[in-house]
Amino acid sequence: MFVGNYNLVHIIDLVKDAKTVAVAGHVNPDGDCVGSTLAVYNYLKNAGKTVDVYLEPIGQEFYELPGAASIKNEYKDKDYDVFFMLDLGDVERIGVVSELFSKAKRTICIDHHITSKGVADENFIITSLSSTCELLFEMMDIDLINKDTASCLYTGIIHDTGVFHHNCTSKRTMEIAGELMAKGIDFGHIIDHNFYSKTYKQNQVLGRCLMESMLLWEGAGVVSYLTRKEMDFYMVGNNDLSGIIDQLRLTEGVKVAIFISEREPHSFKVSMRSTVTDLDVSKVAAFFGGGGHKMAAGCTISSGTVHDVINNITKQLQFQLHAKGYI
Repeated sequence: MFVGNYNLVHIIDLVKDAKTVAVAGHVNPDGDCVGSTLAVYNYLKNAGKTVDVYLEPIGQEFYELPGAASIKNEYKDKDYDVFFMLDLGDVERIGVVSELFSKAKRTICIDHHITSKGVADENFIITSLSSTCELLFEMMDIDLINKDTASCLYTGIIHDTGVFHHNCTSKRTMEIAGELMAKGIDFGHIIDHNFYSKTYKQNQVLGRCLMESMLLWEGAGVVSYLTRKEMDFYMVGNNDLSGIIDQLRLTEGVKVAIFISEREPHSFKVSMRSTVTDLDVSKVAAFFGGGGHKMAAGCTISSGTVHDVINNITKQLQFQLHAKGYI
């Protein structure tokens, strides 16, 4: 099957003779990561395969996805015939299961990030697609996609497209969404549950981040942050912070939004969103060892204070903003 100039292989053909199969995504799993790993899990399970899924703890908005209860957060030594790396292309970002990936008989990377390094035995990387879930759909037989798989694929697509708002959304993306809706998924609930429904604590911490945010470069940028101490005060975890960066991005006049959260003492997760197509935040993320897309990227910086992180990130962004005439 072809997508553009790419000749893709059917997922089932990749595991035809495999007795042991594993699927893993990147650290700090987002919607496309969780959606893609569970989509492959459900799809292959429906085809009679036994699959192990490895992910770091996921956000509670993903708990109701089919197969979520089967996710393993820890691993025991095991040899796999096939190991799928989904929604990433760097072994370092696969987390604690990198050892299992490295010794698997056959490794496969399926990804859409422009920073993907293609480190597997076989790599299916198409950066023009909205999400890894969109790419997976193209590698599946529509007749073999059941409601469970469709729910996972739809979840991943709406996350990486911002519910079809981001410019990575294409005509084909919308066609695929329609095909998934035709499988009987509760698409309205999936959108509400993933984007709009929040706990009281999540609303509190969102409010704080908006109140404490700072405009940069006379309004061309906005930044907010949350320290570990503040997270403990509000009794929220890392998975309660989704949506904050996207709300900051909606600030009128802003060209780039930055949200920083202290995940561990002196270890900061940085999320960046660009609102203009000629500002590439993935370059800044890559500079600090992270990755992502042109208009949505992130990295982890494990040194200094939160103010040091802000200074380092804004210094790199400022080069682009100045070159493009935004400041």
